[in-house]
Amino acid sequence: MQESIENRQDSVPGGAAAPGTAIEERSITEKLETVLGNLPPDRVTLEEIRDLIGQDGLLLLSAFLTLVFLVPVSIPGVSTVFGAAILLIGISRLMGRNLWLPGRIARKTLPAENIRNAIRRGSRWLSSLEKISRPHRMSGFVTAPMADRINSLAMIAGAVLLMAPFGLVPFSNTLPALALLFLAIGLLQKDGFHILCGHLLNVATVVYFTVLVVGGGVAVRELFRRLAG
Repeated sequence: MQESIENRQDSVPGGAAAPGTAIEERSITEKLETVLGNLPPDRVTLEEIRDLIGQDGLLLLSAFLTLVFLVPVSIPGVSTVFGAAILLIGISRLMGRNLWLPGRIARKTLPAENIRNAIRRGSRWLSSLEKISRPHRMSGFVTAPMADRINSLAMIAGAVLLMAPFGLVPFSNTLPALALLFLAIGLLQKDGFHILCGHLLNVATVVYFTVLVVGGGVAVRELFRRLAG
């Protein structure tokens, strides 16, 4: 598998030998297009995606993984696998270490064509966010003494919310995915406004899930009351 990854890396347009380094000079959307063009034709694992993006692309990988949840495409098991990967990215950032993926998550295969189509459609969100981002805006969200730790914790919280068992409920994946996308773009572009939006979307997700749980509890209690009465 490593050999096949290296072969795909050698075929990057422009003669780039290693996407993890050569794509650093391009825009975020151009980097994603390079990664998409080098995905295997049939099925893809997180391990392959990670190796294509490179060791320095954890935030790019986070943005990449959120795009699937911004379009109405259902791929079973994606929220758990991708959410777990983003969780590990957040933890690795918090601890200042390189990304490590457990074997079960790293080797989990997903249909490459479905992933490719969903990400190409969802990349419109990414392109829009990238165009309106302003480096060093509201810089306190990036440069404050505890900012990096708080932002890493926000990524961890967003990943946990993405993995919550509400997959069939509208917006249950979209809201945390948007939070994570804003956080990733904000950190990549050093744009505090995007980071603030990510934090606010995390809060909105918690409120939404609380309403779902409380509302569901009330509905179940009312149903039992009617059945008993």
